[in-house]
Amino acid sequence: MTDYLTPSQFDASDGVGDWRVIVDGANAFFKATSFAASAAFVEAITALPRMGEIGTGVDIRHDGVTVKLLTQADDWWGPSSRDVDLARAISAIAREHGLEADTSAIQGMLVIPGGPDTAAIMPFWRAVLGYEPRRDSPAEDLVDAHDRGLSFWFEGMDEPRADGGGAIHIAVWLPFEEAEARVEAALAAGGRLVRDVAPKWWTVADAAGNEVDIATTKHRD
Repeated sequence: MTDYLTPSQFDASDGVGDWRVIVDGANAFFKATSFAASAAFVEAITALPRMGEIGTGVDIRHDGVTVKLLTQADDWWGPSSRDVDLARAISAIAREHGLEADTSAIQGMLVIPGGPDTAAIMPFWRAVLGYEPRRDSPAEDLVDAHDRGLSFWFEGMDEPRADGGGAIHIAVWLPFEEAEARVEAALAAGGRLVRDVAPKWWTVADAAGNEVDIATTKHRD
């Protein structure tokens, strides 16, 4: 039986210091000195149980490897006790290969279309993207079945724009310890603070009014 875990429960587990839970589940980035070193590490972790199953994925680059672990079910989309076990095993192999974890490089993104009636706009986005409803929240989320593109979450707007329409903004998901510095950098670059819902998220906007949520999983249990 798989025990589902909240983000804080995952973070409190032993042996997962290399990992952070963001929008795409539990993520880790392991620095490498070359693409070949990254590929060798990935080849080693493919032998672990569950690697390659739905919800697990890797991104191989010249400077390292990002690994994502996500338990997907009809009633859950997030970390689990199985992910803790697999995260520990992956971190152990990284150490064997001389790869160091860098939690500051962990980041996820989410696209958020908003509108007065999200049910009316979701079919359009499903068609234009070729996405499918997320299993545990089909009325709110669309995801890429191939796990390549960004996920979309549809937000009902209590206060539509003056013309009655909707708006799109993005969320940048970060480890909690990185979030405030990112907000400060956005403000220093000409942005303004729109909403402060810390530690869950801060909404910042550029000079033209385009908004971005700097989001964390803190206090979202």
